[in-house]
Amino acid sequence: MKTLERPRATAPPPGTSTSPDGRPFWTMHRRDQLAGYLFIAPQLAGSILFVLIPLVLVFWYSFHEWNTLAGTFNPVGADNYRHLLDDPKLPGVLRATAVFSVGLVALNLTLALALAVLLNQKLRGSTTFRTFFFSPVVVSLVAWTIVWGFLLQKNGGINAGLDLIGIKGPNWLRDETWSMVSVIVVQVFKNVGLNMVLFLAALQGVPRELYEAATVDGAGRWRQFRQITLPLISPTVLLTSIITVVGSLQVFAQIAVLTQGGPGDSTTVLVYYLYQQAFTFHHFGYGATLSVLLFLIVLVLTVIQWQMRKKWVFHES
Repeated sequence: MKTLERPRATAPPPGTSTSPDGRPFWTMHRRDQLAGYLFIAPQLAGSILFVLIPLVLVFWYSFHEWNTLAGTFNPVGADNYRHLLDDPKLPGVLRATAVFSVGLVALNLTLALALAVLLNQKLRGSTTFRTFFFSPVVVSLVAWTIVWGFLLQKNGGINAGLDLIGIKGPNWLRDETWSMVSVIVVQVFKNVGLNMVLFLAALQGVPRELYEAATVDGAGRWRQFRQITLPLISPTVLLTSIITVVGSLQVFAQIAVLTQGGPGDSTTVLVYYLYQQAFTFHHFGYGATLSVLLFLIVLVLTVIQWQMRKKWVFHES
């Protein structure tokens, strides 16, 4: 009578690693995991090198006073934060930052939504119109600002056009009121095309059947916009509002090129004041402290907007 013999385990090919139980180490699941990690490795490395490490260093520098001219780097504890609370210029800077951000966000989102609604009507020439408003988004920021700087001068193109119709224009960049308005308008025209395209994509995703049913029920255009359009595009409104708010708090080039924070300190926003302290007056420690303040402001506003989504964003509970 023959006895049954167990089949002998075949040895893995040379150079193949195995786990203690004899199975191959590089299974299909582990190969997929490795491929995934390799794909995200460049983005992860960039985030660590250019976001996380600089963020930690900014907090570290805020507790020191770094004088590059004298070659000194001394710990000062919380002195920079005490100076932040006692800085006589900071309230005016925060006020200018708030005025700029509120004006920019309100005008940008309103104009972008109005343009998107207009383009969604399938009018003749809508493609040319869309290109006209989106083209500033891809134009160099500094070049765009320099051109507007020439147009907004006292004897520039805008005042020359107003003179033709009998209106004497102000000195747009040297008047405390009009300088802020001018900077806001220049920034709005630069980036309104991006929000316009986002709103247009959202509007084209709203089912036409809802408008037809509302029309049958006797709802007018304004009521359809409030009851159908706004709720359904509210996720896009949240996205654009967050992007625009954060962008408004980081504007620097327009201020530096157009007004240099003036006249007086009327257009000195927080980012430009930070630049002055760190790179003009060489107070790098205090500049880092202002960076921490800016980070906290952006973080708080973003968290507030994100929490508000449950109340006014469609599909959120």
